[in-house]
Amino acid sequence: MKTISLNIWGGRVGNKMLDFFKRYSDVDIFLLQEVFHNATDITAWDEVDRREVFKEISDVLVEHNGHFAPAESGEWGLALFVKKSIKVEEIGDIFVHREKDAMVGRDGSTLGKNLQYLKIFGEKDITIINFHGLWNGKGKTDTEDRINQSKRIVEFVKNIFRNIILGGDFNLRPDTESLKILERDLNLKNLISEYGITSTRTSLYSKEEKFADYMLVSPNLRIKDFKVLPDEISDHSALCLEFET
Repeated sequence: MKTISLNIWGGRVGNKMLDFFKRYSDVDIFLLQEVFHNATDITAWDEVDRREVFKEISDVLVEHNGHFAPAESGEWGLALFVKKSIKVEEIGDIFVHREKDAMVGRDGSTLGKNLQYLKIFGEKDITIINFHGLWNGKGKTDTEDRINQSKRIVEFVKNIFRNIILGGDFNLRPDTESLKILERDLNLKNLISEYGITSTRTSLYSKEEKFADYMLVSPNLRIKDFKVLPDEISDHSALCLEFET
C-alpha cells in the first residue's frame, strides 16, 4: 500500500499539480494540507488560490473517496483521499490547537488546527493520521502552544492500539521538543531522520528553513520504501511511503 502526504499550497501551482495526481493515481491514500473547498474571501486571500481545489482533485482521483476536514469556515483545512477498494473502519478529525473557526480576521496565527484520521482494516489494522501543525509567523521552533499541541496529539493517539502512520506539514524543526514528544511518547520512528532526508521543501520555497514535513510510523510497520518525490507542484515536497498491510 502507498500513501502520499503533501501540503498543496492552496493548489496555486494549478494544472501542473493536477497532473501530479493523475500520474500518481495508483497511490492508495493521499494526506493533503492547505486545501480549499468552496472557498470565499474569508480564507482565499490570493488570486492564485484554487478555491475549488478539493473538487478539482476529486475529479482527477475518480477511484478514490475524498474526505474534507475543515479547520476554518467550512472552506479551508485538511483532505484525505482513499481508494474505494480499501476497507475503511472509521474516518474523522479532532482539534489539537484552539478550535474550529478560531481565526481572527485574516490572522493565520489564530487558526485552529485539527488532525484527520483514517482507520483501515488489513492483516494488521492501521490508523493513518493527516496533520498540519500550527503556524505563528515566527519560525518553526518550540513554543508553549506547540508543546501543548503535541501533548494533545499524544493523548489522542496513545489510545489507538494499532499501527500508526502520522504524516503532514508539522511546521517544526527536526531538533524541537515538540517533535521529540511525538517520537518518544508515541514510540514512533521519524522517517525523515531515518532516511537522511535533508529537505522537504522545493525550489518554490525561498526561505532558509528546509524542514516542515514529516512521516512518523510505528516501529513494527513493515516499510517497503520511503522517499521525497522530486515533483515541484507546491513549495512543499511530497512524501511517499510504501508499506505492507
